[in-house]
Amino acid sequence: MSRARLAILLALACSAVVGCSSSSPTPAPTPPAPNAGSDGAGDPYYPKDGNGGYDVTAYDVAITYDPSSQHLDGDTTVTASATQDLSRFDLDLTGLDVAGVDIDGTAARFTRAGQHELVVTPAATIAKGAVFHARVRYTGKPTTSSDDMLGTTGWQTTQSGGAFVAGEPHSASFWYPANDHPMDKATFKLSAKVPTGWSVISNGREEPSTQDGGWTTFHWVESTKVATYLTTIGIDKWTFERSALPDGTPVVSAFAPGAEDKKAVEARLPEILGFLAEKFGPYPQSAAGGIFLDENIRFSLETQTRPIYARWTDLTTVVHENAHQWFGDSVSVAGWTDICLNECFASYATWLWSETKDHQNLDQHYRDQVTGNKSKVDFWSNKLYGMGAGNEFHGVYDKGPMAMHALRRQIGDDAFAKLLKDWPAAHKEGTATWPQFEEFVGKLVPNQDLRPFFDAWFHQDKIPADQYLYPGSLRG
Repeated sequence: MSRARLAILLALACSAVVGCSSSSPTPAPTPPAPNAGSDGAGDPYYPKDGNGGYDVTAYDVAITYDPSSQHLDGDTTVTASATQDLSRFDLDLTGLDVAGVDIDGTAARFTRAGQHELVVTPAATIAKGAVFHARVRYTGKPTTSSDDMLGTTGWQTTQSGGAFVAGEPHSASFWYPANDHPMDKATFKLSAKVPTGWSVISNGREEPSTQDGGWTTFHWVESTKVATYLTTIGIDKWTFERSALPDGTPVVSAFAPGAEDKKAVEARLPEILGFLAEKFGPYPQSAAGGIFLDENIRFSLETQTRPIYARWTDLTTVVHENAHQWFGDSVSVAGWTDICLNECFASYATWLWSETKDHQNLDQHYRDQVTGNKSKVDFWSNKLYGMGAGNEFHGVYDKGPMAMHALRRQIGDDAFAKLLKDWPAAHKEGTATWPQFEEFVGKLVPNQDLRPFFDAWFHQDKIPADQYLYPGSLRG
């Protein structure tokens, strides 16, 4: 039917209907009412960590800290983009008193809720897609938290009178307001003012310090997106060592009083990063180095560009934490159930180091591990995915690298070597889930159905059947 004929018929039909009018406008849809952003990011293990309604793009943190009184004054600006019409939103801030909040220079109302919620109500609705700047001024004595496995986390003081921040799955909220979940990564800038004689180390690249009336302000800039728990600050009377990697990447390492003997271990950092780059691809961070404490905390932590090390740190620890610069820091977990993406790979990196540097036979090492643990029900009951809140760090350091070696033998050396480089390249500066990883591996070896293998090693809580426990050359 022609368009002219169709128009005539429509006109005749319209004239036969009472009230028909071509000029009647269609009512415009009612825009949705602005809503408050959620008070959690949706992680099933830690539902109140992080927040909804916005994405952070940058943190600009300024603090003044006096070690003698342990008092902190903070002035932090969070730059974010609204993901909905936002009537209200939360930031995470633990144990510090808030003096005021501004949104783009206009005072906002705020209240506190729960353990760490700072609830902010702007003077006017923030439109979906709008970029806004939330400035928070706060003060107080930073606090710590306790974890059954990791021990004390958060803002901690040292025996020398200084302080440092470390903790997983959360630690940023103990010293600045944040969307404290790894799914929302952002750039990070720190200005830290301390009495002259003390010094500060943090993430990223060092900028010149400034002095004013007995105080020194140190400046650090991390231009690569970072998950909040991977940001840190260390305040002490550090001994600094500065150098550069062969490609010019700046290296800054700091040694607390009493930890100077760790310089020999850290001197091998260029060798370690060169080895890891051969396995995982180019170093993905803006800077490198380490923060060496004289504290016997239970853990070392892969704080981005510059891991924090406990007093007991050895060469293997430095390899492990720097492997995280690819697996965990550059590619971060989308949720805490995905932690094997961080720890299983970093733990297996130490196996790869031993294989290359110490000529260790990994197949025999693997078989020894199986033999030593075969009758230990608790060892195999630690699931590597879907392990449940509070169980994230059980299994990933011992069963985890075994699972990675079994995967290597299941898909073959060539496919595994490709996986080690392609996976971090595909998700650089982003986040990922374990199901995405399984799908990724499946595409590398489309001739294999890997679902039974992944179920046996990562989803189940018992020893894998022999066909998955001894794949490939492990059958010998």
